Amino acid sequence: PAPCIYKTAKMARRCVALAALAVLAASADAFVAPSLVPRSLGRVSAVAGRAPALALRQPRTQRASFLNRMVAASATEGEVDYDTVTASKIRNVAIIAHVDHGKTTLVDKLLDEAEISISNDDGGDRLMDSGDLERERGITIMSKVTSMSWKDTKLNIVDTPGHADFGGEVERVMSIVDGVCLLVDATEGPMAQTKFVLMKALARGIKPLVVINKVDRDTSRVDEVEGEVFDLMVNLGATDEQLDYTTIYASGRNGWASKSSDPNAPRENMGDLLDAVIENIPAPKVLDRSSFSMVVTMIEGDAFLGRVCTGRIASGSVKLGDTVQALDNDGKKVDSGRITKIMCRRGAVKMDLKVASAGDIIQVAGIGKATVGFTIASPDVTEALPADKIDPPTLVMTFCPNDSPLAGKDKASTKITSQMIAKRLFDEAETNVGIKVSASTERSEAYDVMGRGELQLGILVENMRREGFELGVCPPKVLYQKGADGSRLEPIEEVVVEVDDEFTGAVINKLSERKGVMTDMRPAAETGRTRISLECPTRGLLGYRNIFFTDTKGSGIMTRAFKGYEPYKGDLEGIRKGVLVSMKTGTSTLYSLDKLQARGVLFIHPGAEIYPGMIIGEHSRDNDLEVNCVETKQLTNIRSAGADAKAKLPPPIEYALEEVIPYMQADEMVEVTPSVLRMRKQILDGGDRKKSTVSKGK
Repeated sequence: PAPCIYKTAKMARRCVALAALAVLAASADAFVAPSLVPRSLGRVSAVAGRAPALALRQPRTQRASFLNRMVAASATEGEVDYDTVTASKIRNVAIIAHVDHGKTTLVDKLLDEAEISISNDDGGDRLMDSGDLERERGITIMSKVTSMSWKDTKLNIVDTPGHADFGGEVERVMSIVDGVCLLVDATEGPMAQTKFVLMKALARGIKPLVVINKVDRDTSRVDEVEGEVFDLMVNLGATDEQLDYTTIYASGRNGWASKSSDPNAPRENMGDLLDAVIENIPAPKVLDRSSFSMVVTMIEGDAFLGRVCTGRIASGSVKLGDTVQALDNDGKKVDSGRITKIMCRRGAVKMDLKVASAGDIIQVAGIGKATVGFTIASPDVTEALPADKIDPPTLVMTFCPNDSPLAGKDKASTKITSQMIAKRLFDEAETNVGIKVSASTERSEAYDVMGRGELQLGILVENMRREGFELGVCPPKVLYQKGADGSRLEPIEEVVVEVDDEFTGAVINKLSERKGVMTDMRPAAETGRTRISLECPTRGLLGYRNIFFTDTKGSGIMTRAFKGYEPYKGDLEGIRKGVLVSMKTGTSTLYSLDKLQARGVLFIHPGAEIYPGMIIGEHSRDNDLEVNCVETKQLTNIRSAGADAKAKLPPPIEYALEEVIPYMQADEMVEVTPSVLRMRKQILDGGDRKKSTVSKGK
């Protein structure tokens, strides 16, 4: 019949086209138009207006596997129709681990196994790290959701941060997943953040799928790490069912996973891990009702769609054009509208859906006032779905407009008013569950920003300065709580350091001065190194990271995670030296800075703009010292100006933003502009500072 002849001819043309693409891709100068590449091969990135063949983005040794994938693409089986998939064919899983244990790289290899392109727009990998700061620093800051198909099952994968400061991101995604892949480094074993994320998973009754990663390293100790993981789960109160977990051995960088730890076992691809996810992660549990309902877990802005809300459908189904409402945590209606867009991610690409059913993780647009924790539901739903609570912040910093003599002089500054700063901060608090914002009670036109740690707050300030903001930031302060008996409680963190044996004394001594208590000390996996576990107040760790790297000559590793609140440990004394404070306005000179070298370490170059109250260095003693760094040599007919050429200054210390923040003392602040950072005293006039100190002493 005619239809059969048509289909046969169409398949023949497709085979010819694929063969032609394969021949072109074998040429080093070949370029293939994106429209010619089958969709199942993933996206083709455009660079400078050109669309290179996807194979040419990879090394020559990898082109053979790419060509095989191209030829086999037309016959790919097991693809899931995202519009009609049901809860029984969905698996929602989060990848959780300590920092640098390989979460994002593992997600890349899982997507690659499902024949989804993992190339970033800049040609790099780590597809899920889409932010500029994430790519620059090699860390994951925000949780992100993507999906893939494997053996007739849709896998929704959530990549989570590993730093303790971003623990709120891990907590909020636990409500949309039904299982977790606990990734553990085969050399380091369970670390501080491993314990934190595992504790959150066990509290929700989740049985983890344990993945021992980097087993191909020479320093791996697979058997010992397996025992440490089991002991950790026992100590965290895991049930017998949770202790009956499955273990997978993997090398994320090399793209293979195996059910066996035997080095001679087949190590070819990630199939064993994907099979284990389908077998061990349960299908999502949904409510037995036909009305649509979903808790908003993440929100983002879109220039064309407006607010886009991400969450897992708890009941019913939703399609384009449906009328929905937004309910706050108390069940009060705050907004209503129509669904204008339903989307999900496949790799890095957003796919438009016509309909979505219970159990799936989707993105919807059309509700302008829904925020994190709110419920989006059909009009007949009257009760809001429960939203998980997030652990409270532990630090607070005050953000205010820049009021220094150099305010507004940076040409890159475009946002300097308190109204602009306030809007940006409240927008951040709406999307980031780990941050809270309120008006300051101590400074006018200022705002208190509460978060988990100086890294999290430093990332916020860095993003703001890149957006053109100019502001002043006060030093972080610890948020205390009151116990049942009225006593003061402070946040305590678990600290794990790994250092060379020769540096253990210096590290233990410095942390003891900061009220740290050692809980464990043992040899590390690497010969000649020691691992030390301590419990230390959060305030004692502020500003310690730079000291730690100095004491260990850059070879130490320090990780930390929030433990809880405990009784106040006492005052800290002498944890930082005084500073050199400018007493004049002008431009710093080589002549004056050369004379100040004996007084301490400098933070500025000759030629820097200076004003009274600006901090230009660290004093060699414990007290602050006012200095004149703008003095010039008086010229006479005897002395020549060229005599200054003999002065030699060592390079000044230049702190990064996240290093400046914990370095500051209570009476100091940092002036942040798009181009420069300046430390200064909050009270610029020296006389006023002395009066303030005397009044506080009384």
